[in-house]
Amino acid sequence: MSKRNSQAAKSAAREKLRLERERQAKREKIRRQAVVAGSLVAVLAVAGGVGYAVVQNNKPTYWETASDDKVVAPANTTGTNGTTVVLGKSTAKKTLKLYEDPRCPICAQFEQTVGPTLKSDLDAGKFKIQFIGGTFLDGDSDKSGKIQIGSRGEGSKNAMSALGAALNVSPEAFLEYKTALYSAKFHPEETDDKFKSDDYLIKVADTVGALKNNTAFQKAVKDGTYDSWALAMSQTFNTNKDGVDGTPSLVMDGKKLTGSDGENAPMTTAEFTTAIEAALKA
Repeated sequence: MSKRNSQAAKSAAREKLRLERERQAKREKIRRQAVVAGSLVAVLAVAGGVGYAVVQNNKPTYWETASDDKVVAPANTTGTNGTTVVLGKSTAKKTLKLYEDPRCPICAQFEQTVGPTLKSDLDAGKFKIQFIGGTFLDGDSDKSGKIQIGSRGEGSKNAMSALGAALNVSPEAFLEYKTALYSAKFHPEETDDKFKSDDYLIKVADTVGALKNNTAFQKAVKDGTYDSWALAMSQTFNTNKDGVDGTPSLVMDGKKLTGSDGENAPMTTAEFTTAIEAALKA
């Protein structure tokens, strides 16, 4: 091979190598751009997802929105936003305030044990009852005079709203429905937020004569007609002047009625009778 041919071959080889390197460089550049673009898309997707989550988390919940709605008060109520619920004979001279939370297991025990005697005394006209319902077991509290929605459930609020729908039917329907909700058959464990289900609340209501297959009652429950009232009632509990911060609590003439321990509500028929007779004589 001549020197000229040898140099030409080398030049051709070098040019071939250069072209190959350029092609490789272009492929590498394209690969890097694809990686960067993919990473950017991923970052944007994550950022978008985080942003969406933040927006969703910052959106007010249904119950927070309901707290700003105009209150629709049930029939058979008085006072601001219909939060004064007084039941019994108008001739009764004294009023027993009864503080309860629908999800409260101790309230269920109280209703199952003492409830029949309390109802008998009410019917006899010994006293009137003012019902004051709380929803603190849902985690709801007071914040500067406004209901603060908690994060432990919604069963107390939903049941309170359903009680409002029953009260709109009649005081008797309200009392019977409250008894059914607290019954051993239907009252759930405190950790089971069963009352958040409208269908379950209606199922319980179907055991009450005045509410069974009552389409107006059922519509009020499903539509949440008295949801804002339930929250207004809860706020009445939260801002009470009787020093009550737990349920069940009984108050007459500004004084708490207690059992033999001198601290908690009377939880037996005998304790209740002793406490109520003393309060009526005071």
